[in-house]
Amino acid sequence: MGNTISTTNYNFPGQLDVYKGKVRDVYTLENDIVVMIASDRISAFDHVLPKGIPFKGQVLNQIATLFLNATKDIVPNWLLATPDPSVSVGIKCEPIRVEMVIRGYLAGHAAREYALGKREVCGVQLPEGLKENDRFPEPIITPTLKADAGHDEDISREEIIANNYVPKDIYEQLEAYTRALFQRGSEMALERGLLLVDTKYEFGLKDGKVILIDEIHTPDSSRYFYADGYQVRQDKGENQKQLSKEFLRQWLIDNHFQGLEGQTIPDMPEEFVQLVTDRYIELFEKISGTTFVKADNANIEARIQKNVEDYLKSL
Repeated sequence: MGNTISTTNYNFPGQLDVYKGKVRDVYTLENDIVVMIASDRISAFDHVLPKGIPFKGQVLNQIATLFLNATKDIVPNWLLATPDPSVSVGIKCEPIRVEMVIRGYLAGHAAREYALGKREVCGVQLPEGLKENDRFPEPIITPTLKADAGHDEDISREEIIANNYVPKDIYEQLEAYTRALFQRGSEMALERGLLLVDTKYEFGLKDGKVILIDEIHTPDSSRYFYADGYQVRQDKGENQKQLSKEFLRQWLIDNHFQGLEGQTIPDMPEEFVQLVTDRYIELFEKISGTTFVKADNANIEARIQKNVEDYLKSL
């Protein structure tokens, strides 16, 4: 299976701080530079699973780089360079607490809420008579408020503005950027035979300017269906063929884990870990139209250290 990046403990030149998220480790350096390492950790239901997924971090990092470069004409973003297959270096921004989720289809969380009889999600009214995975008449934005711990909270546009989580003019800018990014991502996906089902974007502020941060359009932040046969499967009431983390969530559900109190994370057999790696590589190749080249992971830690330090010397 090869080595994985599960934890990182670097001390880069000019390092001021480090934040370790569920998947990414973010090192803050002097001069407002951040080094973001995409680990091979995988999370679901707000829990990090015990086993790393080989090459997952590389897949996420390279897909995010592809889309950040392809959308910088829409909104400025944080990315400066990718000096290592699993590392991005960029500009430090002040994160905006609201996460922008946009959905083109009734899938995932929205579908589960709909199945419970709810016809409103984050203040957005949903039409009657939809089936899971049906396309919405137009994409809907269902924002969440980032929690300090645990699950992010669904929140409406009206609540965001009323509570001044984001000033009204900034929030309207976030909505406009979100719709434009989703449109571009959908067009790029369709060119490759995929449907961008839903995704999320995170933004920050730098000198009062809205900047797109973090990853975009990766299998960790997005859901994709295969376009070929989509409508036939819908008409027959069949499950959609998809590339996303939903298959992992479904495997966990089938093994009695949804992140609820008292539940134990099931052990992933090596065959399933390999399947997850294969799914991530499949998405990379499908969305990029290029063959995935596995980085040398004999000594990932040393490789990252050298590549990052060499890049920092060039600044």
